[in-house]
Amino acid sequence: MIAIFYLTLQILKLYSYVVIANVMISWLVAFNVLNTQNRFVYSILQMTYRLTDPILNKIRSFLPNLGSLDISAVILLLLIWFIEMCMKLYIAPIIF
Repeated sequence: MIAIFYLTLQILKLYSYVVIANVMISWLVAFNVLNTQNRFVYSILQMTYRLTDPILNKIRSFLPNLGSLDISAVILLLLIWFIEMCMKLYIAPIIF
């Protein structure tokens, strides 16, 4: 049970890194720092999109239209942080 708890925490942490990488790469592509014609950049961009877009699209459906400002990644990171804190505060004392 302890191993599953730690595995879940690590998966949440890795997913938060993927969300941050997705945001950073999309900014770099938007400001023409990275070229999507490069196959390596394109494959990393597609990988991060496929991992994050299903959840980000669900969050975007609940958000009001803010124009070109997209805060769905920030909300997802806060949600991941909230889940981690709840696990550490409420589930960890039961396991240990």
